[in-house]
This record gives sequence, C-alpha cells and structure tokens, in this order.
Amino acid sequence: MALVKKPFSTRVQIRLSLGMGENGRERTRAKSLNSIKTDALDQDVYDVASALAALQSYPVAGIRKVEQSDLINE
Repeated sequence: MALVKKPFSTRVQIRLSLGMGENGRERTRAKSLNSIKTDALDQDVYDVASALAALQSYPVAGIRKVEQSDLINE
C-alpha cells in the first residue's frame, strides 16, 4: 500500500505589521484569502498576494500559504 496526499484546502495569509506594542513586541494582523485552488503554483499565489498586499495601509510582515491535505493509505 502507498501513502497518498490529497490536498483539499489552500488559503493565503497576508501578515501586516501594525507597529510595536506597549510591551515592545511587534503587533501583526493577518488578512486571509480563502478557496485558493490546490494546484495553483506558488509563484502565482505569491504574485497575487503581493499585489493585494500593496493595496493595504500597513506594511507587509509576510505572506504565508496554508495547505491542508488528507493522507490516505491506498
């Protein structure tokens, strides 16, 4: 039997820097883009997220791709 990975969900988080908090730690907030095609190329996902991030009023702290998959032993 072989283990098969079947992706079922992908989303992108654009992490925004809100500045320093009172305790000296960086404050961030994430905006999520859901229902990304599971077979979308990483570069394409990054390019779209970067274009949308440029429209935000806060600086971008990072872009994260979150994938969920089922592992099935077939």
